[in-house]
Amino acid sequence: MTDAAGDGRGERDALPPILRITEFTDAACPWAWGSEPAFRLLRQTLGQLAEWRRVFGILFDEDDDPAPDPDAEARWYERFIGEVAGHTGAPYAHRLHWLTRTSWPAALAAKAAEAQGRDIAQRVLRRLRETTFVLGTPADGPDGIRDAVSGVPGLDLERLLRDLVAPRTREAVREDWAETRRPIREVMDLDAPGPHGGRAKEVGEWHRYALPTLLLDGPGGRVCVPGWRPFAVYLEAARTAAGGAALPCPVPMAADEALERWCSLTGPELALLTGRSEPPRGAVRVGTGNGPLWLHPHEARTHPAMRA
Repeated sequence: MTDAAGDGRGERDALPPILRITEFTDAACPWAWGSEPAFRLLRQTLGQLAEWRRVFGILFDEDDDPAPDPDAEARWYERFIGEVAGHTGAPYAHRLHWLTRTSWPAALAAKAAEAQGRDIAQRVLRRLRETTFVLGTPADGPDGIRDAVSGVPGLDLERLLRDLVAPRTREAVREDWAETRRPIREVMDLDAPGPHGGRAKEVGEWHRYALPTLLLDGPGGRVCVPGWRPFAVYLEAARTAAGGAALPCPVPMAADEALERWCSLTGPELALLTGRSEPPRGAVRVGTGNGPLWLHPHEARTHPAMRA
């Protein structure tokens, strides 16, 4: 599914898209979770000037060998999440109760949600990410999916549960799996600086894009931004891909407006989107192992963190 970024305001809503953005991601990837602030601001800044498509890369596959010691595996991934958060500032759960058994259920749910509209799909994916990085209980099965997304405003839950087991949804995610394992040549031997430079990962007999990776296509050609990068790098990539077309600059939002728009904000998102660290008035605080998550009061009524 492709859609306009949809976070812009005013006259930009009437302009045709000039950029096509492909995001390779996975709900259980801590680097993708840590990139949410930059991606939210990029979508907000570009508005209807960009079509944005998510490709679910399947970080944990169905045929991966089971861990001989599941608890040790969870503790290893818990440490890895903490190390990543040391760079991104993202929240993480006090304890990761188990390592995601497979990325397929979350990817199928996120893909199925796209049939119900852009905003609902974004809310569903956000809830799925938060099961790992806020609750420490990854949504990797039907019951976990249901619990994670129950109460998302506007979501037809029973339709989602039917659609996620439909053959067309599995085929769409299978196509995402394959597309992720056809990385462009420039990332195969990439030697970029930073804690997550974005070089293609060798996975068995395949190579796949590092998660997350953005491909930006426009009049100026294709620009690839792999790995974890600051917002300024993404904005410059968008300007290059736009080929000289004028793009707007980011405009800080009021904290109340940001919470109303997204319903769930991490500390890094609050800082990047608003330029301030003070939480929105009336926001519900959810404690994590690395700073709070702030929920809109309406979101808090059905969020699994509050039910827990």
